[in-house]
Amino acid sequence: MSSNLIIGVCTAYVVLLFAVAFVADRRARRGRLDWLQSPLVYTLSISVYCTGWTFYGAVGSAARSGLEFVAIYTGPVIVFIGWWWFLRKLVRIGRLQRITSIADLVSSRYGKSNTLAVLVTVLAVVASTPYIALQLQSLTLSFTVFAPAREGIPPDGAGFWIAAGLALFTILFGTRNVDANERHHGVVTAIALEAVIKLVALVAVGLFVVFGLGGGPGQVFADMPPALAAPESFGARWLTITLLSAAAVICLPRMFQVTVVENVDERHLATAAWAFPLYLLLICLFVLPIAVTGLALLPAGSNPDMFVLTLPLMAGQDVLALVALIGGFSSATSMVIVATIALSTMVSNHIIMPIWLRFTSDETKTSGDVRAMLLISRRASIIVLLLLGYVYFRASGGSAALASIGLVAFTGVAQILPSLVAGVFWRGATRPAALAAIAAGFAIWVYTLLLPSFEAGLGAPGILAHGPWGIAALRPQALFGLEGVDPLAHALFWSMSVNVAVLVGVSLVTLPSPLERLQAALFVDVFRMQTVAPGAYIRRYATSEDLFTLAQRILGTVPAHRLFTELARDQGLPAGLPRPDDALIERLERDLAGAVGAASAHAMVGQIASGETISMDALISIADETAQIVEYSHRLEEKSRELEETAAELRLANIRLQELGEQRDAFLAQVSHELRTPMTSIRSFSDILRENRDLPPEQARRFLGIINDESQRLTRLLDEILDLGFLESRRVAWELEEVDLEDVLDRALSATEALTARSGLRITRSPRQRDAVVMAQRDRLAQVFINLISNAVKYAGSEAALALTIHAGPGGITVDVADDGPGVPAGDAEQIFEKFARARGLSDSRGAGLGLPISREIMRNFGGDLTLRSSRRGAIFRVSLARPAAPAAARPPAARPRADSPQTRVRAATSPET
Repeated sequence: MSSNLIIGVCTAYVVLLFAVAFVADRRARRGRLDWLQSPLVYTLSISVYCTGWTFYGAVGSAARSGLEFVAIYTGPVIVFIGWWWFLRKLVRIGRLQRITSIADLVSSRYGKSNTLAVLVTVLAVVASTPYIALQLQSLTLSFTVFAPAREGIPPDGAGFWIAAGLALFTILFGTRNVDANERHHGVVTAIALEAVIKLVALVAVGLFVVFGLGGGPGQVFADMPPALAAPESFGARWLTITLLSAAAVICLPRMFQVTVVENVDERHLATAAWAFPLYLLLICLFVLPIAVTGLALLPAGSNPDMFVLTLPLMAGQDVLALVALIGGFSSATSMVIVATIALSTMVSNHIIMPIWLRFTSDETKTSGDVRAMLLISRRASIIVLLLLGYVYFRASGGSAALASIGLVAFTGVAQILPSLVAGVFWRGATRPAALAAIAAGFAIWVYTLLLPSFEAGLGAPGILAHGPWGIAALRPQALFGLEGVDPLAHALFWSMSVNVAVLVGVSLVTLPSPLERLQAALFVDVFRMQTVAPGAYIRRYATSEDLFTLAQRILGTVPAHRLFTELARDQGLPAGLPRPDDALIERLERDLAGAVGAASAHAMVGQIASGETISMDALISIADETAQIVEYSHRLEEKSRELEETAAELRLANIRLQELGEQRDAFLAQVSHELRTPMTSIRSFSDILRENRDLPPEQARRFLGIINDESQRLTRLLDEILDLGFLESRRVAWELEEVDLEDVLDRALSATEALTARSGLRITRSPRQRDAVVMAQRDRLAQVFINLISNAVKYAGSEAALALTIHAGPGGITVDVADDGPGVPAGDAEQIFEKFARARGLSDSRGAGLGLPISREIMRNFGGDLTLRSSRRGAIFRVSLARPAAPAAARPPAARPRADSPQTRVRAATSPET
C-alpha cells in the first residue's frame, strides 16, 4: 500500500473531522443544540479514555501479560457504576463554581490558591507528556507498518508532522472562545464520531480474526498459551492497575474535561453509568483473541502492539487494515486533542495569566486586551505541549511497550486524587496540606517511575542498580529496601502512602483561612448549599465603571454589556450600570473564572475591589450549617425511633382491634342469651296459662308473678344496655352539683340494708368527714355504690366483711370499697369492666354483668374514675371524685335528661340486683 494512499486517506479523515466540528459549532452558535447535548454524545465523548494505548497497546499487553489488560478497564467500570455519585458531585461543583479544569477545581476548593493551581498544572503537564508521546508513538508505528522508512516516511518525521496536524486542529476548534468553561460542541461531537469509528474498526478486525483466521472462538481459545491465563496475572500488579485506572478516569485532565467541564446536564451521568462500561466491554471484547491469533500466526519477534494491523495485512485484507489504521488514528488523535485543550487552559489560566498580571498590574484596570492574550497563550500552550510530547517520544527511545508509558502517566495524575477527594468530602483539609501532599507524591513519582522510563534514551543504568552516589536505600525501584516488588506497584505504594500521610498530618496541625472555610462549606455541602451565594459572605467594594471595564477586557464588549444589563435588571434598575454590591462582584468573579480560572479571576477582581473580608456572621453561619447537619442527623435518628414506636403502637392497636372484634361478637352473643332467658320464661308460663284454663287460682297467680318478675328483669336489662350506650357515647350533658359524699353513702347502705342483712355481710365505715363535698349527681353516685355493695354480697360470700374508707386530698376525694372475699384474678383486672364480663371462676346468673361497666362510665362522666386496686386478699374498688372548683352558677348550662330517658328509668328502677 503506497504512502500517498495512506496520506490521502488520513487527510480525508481529518477533513471529515473538520467538517463535523464546523457544523456542530455553527449549530451551537445558532442555538440548535438538540442532539449536540444528548446523553449519547456525552457518553461517547467520555470514550476518549480509550486511546491509541487501548487500540494497539491493549493487544500488546494481552500478548505479553495475558488478562492483565482487563485491569485497565475495571477501574473506570467501578467508578462509573459504583461511584458515579462522586462524579455527580464534581459536575455540580463545576457548574456552580464555573470550574475550567481539575487544577481550577483543586485551587478553588483550597482558598482559590494559585500556587496550588500551578503545582497541579505542572504535575498534569509532566504526567500527560508521556501520554501524548504514547499517541505519537502509536501513530508512528502504525504508519511504519504500512509504509516503511524507505518509502519516504521516516518515523521521526511522521511523528513531527502528526503533532503539527493535531496542533492545527486543536487550535482551530479548541480555542475559538475565550470562555474555557463554555462547551466545545464542535470538538465534543468530533470526539463522539471518533469513538464510533474506533469501536467499529476494532470490532471489525476482531470478527475477521476470530472467524476468518482463528476458526471460531472455540478454536482461538483452544490455541491460547496457558501463560496468558495464568493466575499470576491477578496479583498485586492487577490491583495496582485497577486502582490507577480508577484514579485516572477522574484525574486525567482530558477525562475531567469531558466528564465535568463539558457536561451540560448532570442527569447524563445516569446514562453514562451503564453506557460507558458497556462501551468498554465491547472495545476490549476481541483484545485477547487478536493477541492469541497474532502469537500463533505471525513470525516470532513481531511487535504485539501492531497485531491489529499486521494480522489483516498478513491475510491480504488491505482495506480492513486501512480501516484499522483509521481506528487507531481516531483513538490517538481524540486523546491528544482533548488533553491539549484541557492542559492549555490550565497553563494559560494558572501560569501565563498570573505572570502577565504581575507585570501589567497597573494597566489591568483600564487597558490591555486580555481576550487576545488568553487566546494567544492557549494556542501557544497547545503547540508547546505537543512539542513536549514529541521530545519525550524521541528522548525515551521509542519504547516498544505502549502500555508501560500509559501507566507512567496514570501514576502521575493519581497524585491529585487524595487532595481532590478530601476537598469535596472533608472540611478539615487545608491548603498547606494539599500543597505538601501533592508535591511529595509528585516528587516520589518522578523519582521512582518517570526518570527510570528514560533509561533507554538517557542511559542511566547505574542509578537504577546502585542508587545515586551508590546509596542502595535510594534506588528508584527499590526505595528504602522495598525489593522484589513490581516497579509500578512500588511507585504507587510509596507515592500514595506519603501523599495521604502528609495530607492528613498537615491538615491536623494547620488551620484553614476564612476563605478556605467558606469554599469548603460550598464544596462539601454542594447539594444542600447550592442556593447560597458566596457574595453573601464576602464583603468587597468597587465602582461599577471599574468592574465593567474589567469585564469588557476579558469577556468582550457585547458579553460584558449583556451581563451588566442583566444585573441591572435584577436590581430593578431600568438602565445604566448596576449597583456594585457584593452579589454583583461575586457574579462577575464567577463569570471571569469561566475564562481565566478561579484563582486568576479572584486575583483580577482583587485588584479592582478592595477591602475583602469575610464577616464573623459568615463564619458563624458556616458553623451553624455544620451544627444543622448534626441536628438533622439527630432528627433523623429521632424520627426513626418514633417510626419504630409508632409501628409498635400500630401492632398493639391491631391486636386491640382484634380483641374488640371478639368482644363485640361475645357481647352480641351475651345480649342474645340474657334477653332470651326471661323471654323464654315469659313465653313458657304464658302458654301454660293460655292452654290450661282450669288451673288452680293459686298456681295461676304464681305463674303470673313469675311472668311479672321476668318482665321487670327484661325491662331492667334493656334499660341498662341503653343507659350504657348513652354513657359511652358522651352525648348526655351532665348537670353536676355539690354533693355530700357521706349522705350518698348513707343512702346506698339504706337501699342495700335488707340484702346485706340476709347475706350476713359485715360493713364498717371510716370516720365521717365533715367536708366530703364532691361534684356529681346524687342519684347516679348512689347507683355506683349500690352496685359495688351488691357485688360484694354476691361474690364475697356469707359472713364476709366490707370496709368503706374515705380519703380526702387537696385535688379530690377517693372512696375505697374493700371486701375480704376471693378477690379478682390479676389477669381480669380490666376484663371485669367489659360488658357482660365476669371474673373467671366467679360467674353468677343473677346479674347481666353490666353493673361495673355502667358504674365506670358514670364516674368518668363525673370527671372521676372507678378502678380495681391490687390486693393480697379480696377486691378493692376505688371511686375517685373531684372537689368543687367553681360555683355551680358559673358552670355552663347543660340539658337535663328527658323524663322518659333510660337514665331516668334506671334511677327509678334501682335495686340491689343492679
